[in-house]
Amino acid sequence: MRSDTPLAKGHPHDDAPDTATAFRRLTELPHGPERDALREELVSAWLPMAERLAGRFRNRGESLDDLRQVAALGLVKAVDRYDPERGSAFESYAVPTVTGEIKRHFRDHMWTLHVPRRVQDLRNRVRFARQDLTQTVPGRAPTLAEIAERAQLSEEDAAAGLEALDSFTALSLDAELPGSEDGYALRDVLGGPDPALDVVVDREAVKPRIAALPERERDILYMRFFGDMTQSRIAERLGISQMHVSRLISRCCDRLRDQVMRDAA
Repeated sequence: MRSDTPLAKGHPHDDAPDTATAFRRLTELPHGPERDALREELVSAWLPMAERLAGRFRNRGESLDDLRQVAALGLVKAVDRYDPERGSAFESYAVPTVTGEIKRHFRDHMWTLHVPRRVQDLRNRVRFARQDLTQTVPGRAPTLAEIAERAQLSEEDAAAGLEALDSFTALSLDAELPGSEDGYALRDVLGGPDPALDVVVDREAVKPRIAALPERERDILYMRFFGDMTQSRIAERLGISQMHVSRLISRCCDRLRDQVMRDAA
């Protein structure tokens, strides 16, 4: 419906139609088609005001059409809850109701990450301060100290607010990194389990047990597993049979494994 309904006539401002009489009638009418039609006229008459309030929140990451829908929802709630018997004008009740609905929309639906209310407030103060400073210190970005002073915050709180500016939306793992021309995405820099860490743990666990072995057995294990020598070459160097070397290696490994497992248990 258009905003130039009969309810809006006789008032100099389109955003503030004279609806006092209509609201009194609304409270007196029983539920039914007549009441529903009057309610719709009231919502339509005040809709320009709701859209004006929605416009104050443009350029904050949400489309203006969506903000207008949220504002319209807040207006409907205001019309349904307004009690003219309390003596206050509808506009004084509707403005905070619509504005609160828009702010709740940002708080509940726009933040990708959960951010505490205090940090959200810091974000807003820092954002406004940075916008103001950008106009007064052209050619460079305002410093943290300047932002904190303009927002009347400590530098620690200002830093938290700046961090929250980047927490409003999340970056897709498939998004290409700035300056990348070969499809290099964020997922390509993510780390994963390093199997070498298990080797480090095993080495540290077995190190004191190897040190406790007789010297000849230590030498055999070193030549086999660190010198990458064959059993035949080890046997030739020590002057023993290859079968004896194989038995010594198997016996040492079994003993070390049992000792380490007992220590772990």
